[in-house]
Amino acid sequence: MNIILERQSRKPIYLQIRDRISHLIKSGALKAGDRLPSIRALAESLQVNKLTIIEAYSVLEADGIIAARQGSGYFVSSVTSSCSNLKSTFSPVQNVMILESLGNGSYYDTYTPLIHAQTQPGIINFGYGYPPPPKDINQIARRALKQEDTDILFRYDLPQGQVNLCKQIAQMLVQQGLEVYPENLIITNGSQQGLSLAMNYYVQPGDWVIVESPTYYGAISILENLGARIIGIPMTAEGINLNLLEQYLRSHSPKLIYTITTFHNPTGLTTTQVHRQQLLALAEKYECPILEDNAYEGLHFEPVPAPIKALDKHDLVTYLGTFSKTLLPGLRVGYMVVTGKHYPAIIERKFLHDFHTSSISQAIVSEYLASGHYRRHLNRLRTDNLQSRNAMLQALERYFPEEARWTVPQGGLFLWVQLPDDIPIQTLRNEALAENVFIACSSAFFPDKQGYPAMRLTFRLSIEEIETGVEIVGRLLKKHIRRGVKPVVNYQPLAHSI
Repeated sequence: MNIILERQSRKPIYLQIRDRISHLIKSGALKAGDRLPSIRALAESLQVNKLTIIEAYSVLEADGIIAARQGSGYFVSSVTSSCSNLKSTFSPVQNVMILESLGNGSYYDTYTPLIHAQTQPGIINFGYGYPPPPKDINQIARRALKQEDTDILFRYDLPQGQVNLCKQIAQMLVQQGLEVYPENLIITNGSQQGLSLAMNYYVQPGDWVIVESPTYYGAISILENLGARIIGIPMTAEGINLNLLEQYLRSHSPKLIYTITTFHNPTGLTTTQVHRQQLLALAEKYECPILEDNAYEGLHFEPVPAPIKALDKHDLVTYLGTFSKTLLPGLRVGYMVVTGKHYPAIIERKFLHDFHTSSISQAIVSEYLASGHYRRHLNRLRTDNLQSRNAMLQALERYFPEEARWTVPQGGLFLWVQLPDDIPIQTLRNEALAENVFIACSSAFFPDKQGYPAMRLTFRLSIEEIETGVEIVGRLLKKHIRRGVKPVVNYQPLAHSI
């Protein structure tokens, strides 16, 4: 295998190796099923350290381009990222949604059916997006408990989290482009607690808050419970509509912007670096804090831009992350990056809320990070997710009507299917459930359950479940299309009057 390295280049050697092998595969010089050189052989051939080759192979594996076989080495993956349509057709009408009083939604009422469906045998659950438990979880948990003094694990701890775990997370975030110190971190009971702490800090009853429309329904519920007034700025294929965002920043003086910049929940979209810079510039201009929720950031198929927090020079951005979507949801370990004057105030709120996050859960996550198991687990998860995403895209093309449109996420766990305007989405959901398929309807993701018909589908399922479930939902959709519904209205990027 001919790989020429530029030793004086600023690009790391492992990325040069990654790019060359990727080119050989895409050009057809290496075909599906071909075995790659062993780590030792390629390291000797290129005169580099074996760790460099391991790094390059790990990135290729995370990209889904190659796959490891136990005891046999690395092979070109038989499932590539190619689909007949990798271009998003997501194009919603740009309607701003304003919720001035408490809505009619309930996080509990939305969340519990998802959990209930997960416990029912035979249900294909497109609404529940969590990773499978790591196979080595018992081993890592036992090791974590052995290495820690049990007296330390079972007594009160610091509200901001264990020092060692904060250092490990800070190091992990630095690799994502964030200039973070352990002193900027607060360990939380999942990112849901981080949402609640931040929103309770920034928002008072009656305050205006801007959210993306659609957005994560848990965030909407917290804001409703706070008595906030919500402005839902519509999403375009590039992210939140920045023209409309500025219009409402100017007219309503909101106290907070809530955004999910990477693998947006529910659409799966990821904003560009330019979009992030522009959003931050608007927030600075109108002096409006940003709450950046990136729960799915580690699940990328290709590199993503650095978070908005990485660009923040004025302590305007609070950043949220979690291990619930990448490791285990039941551990309930998330984290906040809080800088400047906001840190002590949020720490006090955390302390009054629950003293501290479970010391045992923190110890288990810390052991995963220290041992290198977390990185290998993420690589496997990304590879599996990419294959599942591709299977879902192919199934959507086969079984869904041409009137439906969907996003093509480059990571995360979900994609978003936009439906014709007259599709009775609740009826469709009930019909699908009667055939043992559970879907998450769009209404939960809009303020006051307004918004166009759509569904959020997780691809964190087996290939067989995806094929069967998409075929059933597609058949039901076509039945409603045949009855006659209006087509989806194209996105018109016009500024709306207030």
